Amino acid sequence: MITYNVDGVKMPNIKKRDTSAWIKAVAASYGKKVGDIAYIFCNDDKILEVNRQYLQHDYYTDIITFDYCDDLAEMGIKDTISGDLFISLDTVRSNAEQQKTTYDEELHRVIIHGILHLVGINDKGPGEREIMEAAENKALELIHNS
Repeated sequence: MITYNVDGVKMPNIKKRDTSAWIKAVAASYGKKVGDIAYIFCNDDKILEVNRQYLQHDYYTDIITFDYCDDLAEMGIKDTISGDLFISLDTVRSNAEQQKTTYDEELHRVIIHGILHLVGINDKGPGEREIMEAAENKALELIHNS
Protein backbone atom coordinates (compact mmCIF):
# COMPACT_ATOMS: atom_id res chain seq x y z
CA MET A 1 0.00 0.00 0.00
CA ILE A 2 1.24 3.47 -0.85
CA THR A 3 0.41 6.27 1.57
CA TYR A 4 0.95 10.00 1.28
CA ASN A 5 1.52 11.99 4.46
CA VAL A 6 2.57 15.51 5.41
CA ASP A 7 4.67 16.92 8.23
CA GLY A 8 4.59 20.70 8.50
CA VAL A 9 3.58 21.32 4.87
CA LYS A 10 0.45 21.29 2.74
CA MET A 11 -0.16 18.12 0.71
CA PRO A 12 1.26 18.64 -2.79
CA ASN A 13 -1.22 18.67 -5.62
CA ILE A 14 -0.63 15.16 -6.94
CA LYS A 15 -3.17 12.71 -8.27
CA LYS A 16 -2.66 9.98 -5.68
CA ARG A 17 -4.39 7.17 -7.60
CA ASP A 18 -2.51 7.94 -10.83
CA THR A 19 0.78 8.42 -8.98
CA SER A 20 0.36 5.12 -7.15
CA ALA A 21 -0.43 3.30 -10.40
CA TRP A 22 2.68 4.86 -11.98
CA ILE A 23 4.87 3.84 -9.03
CA LYS A 24 3.56 0.27 -9.26
CA ALA A 25 4.21 0.20 -13.02
CA VAL A 26 7.79 1.42 -12.57
CA ALA A 27 8.43 -1.13 -9.80
CA ALA A 28 6.95 -3.88 -12.00
CA SER A 29 9.31 -2.92 -14.83
CA TYR A 30 12.12 -3.98 -12.45
CA GLY A 31 10.34 -7.21 -11.48
CA LYS A 32 9.19 -5.83 -8.13
CA LYS A 33 5.86 -5.52 -6.37
CA VAL A 34 5.01 -2.61 -4.10
CA GLY A 35 4.59 -3.45 -0.43
CA ASP A 36 4.27 -0.71 2.16
CA ILE A 37 5.55 2.61 0.83
CA ALA A 38 5.01 5.74 2.90
CA TYR A 39 5.73 9.15 1.43
CA ILE A 40 6.22 11.88 4.03
CA PHE A 41 6.21 15.33 2.44
CA CYS A 42 7.95 17.81 4.71
CA ASN A 43 9.96 21.05 4.79
CA ASP A 44 13.72 21.63 4.88
CA ASP A 45 13.81 21.83 8.68
CA LYS A 46 12.25 18.37 9.02
CA ILE A 47 14.46 16.72 6.40
CA LEU A 48 17.55 18.19 8.06
CA GLU A 49 16.36 16.82 11.40
CA VAL A 50 15.81 13.35 9.88
CA ASN A 51 19.16 13.50 8.10
CA ARG A 52 20.98 14.38 11.33
CA GLN A 53 19.09 11.97 13.57
CA TYR A 54 19.15 8.83 11.42
CA LEU A 55 22.03 9.28 8.99
CA GLN A 56 24.36 11.63 10.88
CA HIS A 57 24.40 13.93 7.83
CA ASP A 58 24.30 17.67 8.47
CA TYR A 59 22.83 18.95 5.22
CA TYR A 60 19.58 19.51 3.38
CA THR A 61 18.47 17.12 0.68
CA ASP A 62 15.42 16.54 -1.48
CA ILE A 63 14.73 12.93 -0.44
CA ILE A 64 15.75 10.42 2.19
CA THR A 65 14.78 6.83 1.50
CA PHE A 66 14.56 4.32 4.32
CA ASP A 67 14.74 0.90 2.69
CA TYR A 68 12.94 -2.00 4.40
CA CYS A 69 13.43 -4.48 1.55
CA ASP A 70 16.09 -6.44 3.47
CA ASP A 71 13.60 -6.93 6.31
CA LEU A 72 11.13 -8.43 3.83
CA ALA A 73 13.83 -10.60 2.25
CA GLU A 74 14.66 -12.02 5.69
CA MET A 75 11.01 -13.07 5.91
CA GLY A 76 11.28 -14.79 2.55
CA ILE A 77 9.60 -11.98 0.58
CA LYS A 78 12.17 -11.22 -2.11
CA ASP A 79 10.37 -9.40 -4.90
CA THR A 80 8.59 -6.69 -2.88
CA ILE A 81 9.80 -3.18 -2.11
CA SER A 82 9.00 -1.36 1.09
CA GLY A 83 10.19 1.89 2.63
CA ASP A 84 9.61 5.33 4.08
CA LEU A 85 10.44 8.23 1.78
CA PHE A 86 10.86 11.72 3.23
CA ILE A 87 10.65 14.46 0.59
CA SER A 88 11.43 18.11 1.31
CA LEU A 89 9.07 20.21 -0.79
CA ASP A 90 11.29 23.25 -0.09
CA THR A 91 14.28 21.56 -1.75
CA VAL A 92 12.13 20.19 -4.58
CA ARG A 93 11.01 23.77 -5.29
CA SER A 94 14.56 25.20 -5.25
CA ASN A 95 15.88 22.29 -7.35
CA ALA A 96 13.16 22.91 -9.93
CA GLU A 97 14.29 26.54 -10.19
CA GLN A 98 17.97 25.55 -10.49
CA GLN A 99 17.21 22.84 -13.09
CA LYS A 100 14.86 25.20 -14.96
CA THR A 101 12.03 22.68 -14.83
CA THR A 102 8.55 22.80 -13.34
CA TYR A 103 7.83 22.06 -9.70
CA ASP A 104 5.51 19.18 -10.71
CA GLU A 105 8.16 17.62 -12.95
CA GLU A 106 10.80 17.83 -10.21
CA LEU A 107 8.38 16.46 -7.61
CA HIS A 108 7.62 13.44 -9.78
CA ARG A 109 11.35 12.95 -10.42
CA VAL A 110 12.01 12.86 -6.67
CA ILE A 111 8.98 10.64 -5.98
CA ILE A 112 10.30 8.02 -8.40
CA HIS A 113 13.94 8.53 -7.35
CA GLY A 114 13.16 6.91 -4.00
CA ILE A 115 11.41 3.98 -5.69
CA LEU A 116 14.42 3.48 -7.95
CA HIS A 117 16.62 3.27 -4.85
CA LEU A 118 14.29 0.61 -3.47
CA VAL A 119 14.55 -1.49 -6.65
CA GLY A 120 18.34 -1.38 -6.31
CA ILE A 121 19.59 1.60 -8.32
CA ASN A 122 22.24 3.68 -6.57
CA ASP A 123 23.57 7.14 -7.40
CA LYS A 124 26.65 7.70 -5.24
CA GLY A 125 29.37 5.63 -6.96
CA PRO A 126 31.24 6.23 -10.24
CA GLY A 127 28.84 6.24 -13.19
CA GLU A 128 25.81 5.53 -10.99
CA ARG A 129 24.34 9.04 -11.21
CA GLU A 130 24.01 8.69 -15.00
CA ILE A 131 22.28 5.32 -14.58
CA MET A 132 19.89 6.83 -12.03
CA GLU A 133 19.12 9.83 -14.28
CA ALA A 134 18.41 7.53 -17.22
CA ALA A 135 16.08 5.44 -15.04
CA GLU A 136 14.32 8.58 -13.78
CA ASN A 137 13.85 9.84 -17.34
CA LYS A 138 12.47 6.47 -18.48
CA ALA A 139 10.03 6.44 -15.52
CA LEU A 140 8.95 10.03 -16.20
CA GLU A 141 8.17 9.08 -19.80
CA LEU A 142 5.76 6.46 -18.42
CA ILE A 143 3.78 9.05 -16.46
CA HIS A 144 3.69 11.43 -19.42
CA ASN A 145 2.43 8.68 -21.73
CA SER A 146 -0.33 7.48 -19.42
